[in-house]
Amino acid sequence: MEVQETRVQTTRVLTIPNILSMARLVGVPVFLWLILLPEFGGPKSDGWALLVLLFSGISDYLDGKLARRWNQVSSLGRILDPAADRLYILSTLVGLTWREILPLWLTAALLARELMLLIAVAVLSRHNYGPPQVNFLGKAATFNLMYAFPLLLLSDGSGWLPTLAAIFGWAFAVWGTTLYWWAGVLYVVQVRRLVKADTAAD
Repeated sequence: MEVQETRVQTTRVLTIPNILSMARLVGVPVFLWLILLPEFGGPKSDGWALLVLLFSGISDYLDGKLARRWNQVSSLGRILDPAADRLYILSTLVGLTWREILPLWLTAALLARELMLLIAVAVLSRHNYGPPQVNFLGKAATFNLMYAFPLLLLSDGSGWLPTLAAIFGWAFAVWGTTLYWWAGVLYVVQVRRLVKADTAAD
């Protein structure tokens, strides 16, 4: 992540990129409900959950691309986009851990990174800096995890397809977790430099 501000090009709320981000947020509880449905006596709905994740991935790509192409980068969009990413990751962690598809150590590692980032954001806000801009490394980590989670969900079964999904799913999960922490550490280093600079200026 980068601390520098991206130039806001519009103050409009109802832009196509923002509507896509809002739709992704609405899909979060639907996705979690579909994953947990079998745990509460309902039918297994992993196929529908995968479709919701597919929509999330496509809209995640489109909202940023369209915002830049149509000059519709907004302050609201800069909040909605990473918020939707994190909520999908959190809901997937809850659902897959509950179903014992993900081990607790991986869930703990990703949640610890989120906690570290929340603390860093709080420090930034105390020094009057706006929300951080997601950089390529952070996006790459998110994309890896968004590939890993549906593959790991698909691996919950028997046969050659679940076995293949497990192999590729775990490869994406390991890379995604590594990049996720790498991006987080780099962000914390940037926050530390900003705080030191502000302190020296005082």
